[in-house]
Amino acid sequence: MTQSILVTGASRGIGRAIALRFAREGWTVVAVARKQPELDALRAEVISAGGMCRPIALDVADASAVARQLGGIEVDVLVNNAGVGVLKPMMELSAEEWHRMLDVNVNALFHVTRAVLPGMFARKAGHVCTIGSIGGRSVFVGGSCYGATKAFVTAWAENLMIEVRDRGVKVSVVMPGAVTTEFNGNAPGEKDRWKLVPADVADAVAQVVLTPPNVLIHRLEVRTLTVPAKGPGK
Repeated sequence: MTQSILVTGASRGIGRAIALRFAREGWTVVAVARKQPELDALRAEVISAGGMCRPIALDVADASAVARQLGGIEVDVLVNNAGVGVLKPMMELSAEEWHRMLDVNVNALFHVTRAVLPGMFARKAGHVCTIGSIGGRSVFVGGSCYGATKAFVTAWAENLMIEVRDRGVKVSVVMPGAVTTEFNGNAPGEKDRWKLVPADVADAVAQVVLTPPNVLIHRLEVRTLTVPAKGPGK
């Protein structure tokens, strides 16, 4: 029987890499993102990789839209990957930027996971894997909101784990270090070659998800062994 995985933020970066990684395993991918053209492009890639794809254009921060489009959906694995990061000192953040990070990085976890869990409970099986960040336990200038949302991910996932494990559902967090993506409006370039690439994180998610039924990897931290090049005199 073909297994299925729902990935939020699936149209680019880490989410796209996860979708393609599981497509190569023959899984059906339910791809959620805001922009339909990017989803259509992903669907074509998933099919080329040997998988099947159901694209859903959706803003995961919209509670009513999530309930309408994902309510009652049945998938074997949910990957909460969608995330927003505006890395500025708190006093430079606008209220809109602050609330958008909370809506996507925190509140959407409630909306999406709550829509998906009933199907897992009914089957007494399933896996909820959320993409966190080592930024959730490290302090840095510009991380007052983003870092706090990723700290929330860790605490939320651990509490959820003990709530649902007796229902046959696994809960995990994958915490990457720096990854070469367009995150925070960054255009990846030569300066980013030292970082992880999205496929590295996708492989880590696969390691967490593709475990025997009685095995749970709850938290996995992934870092690169390389370090950024230092300029003259540094």
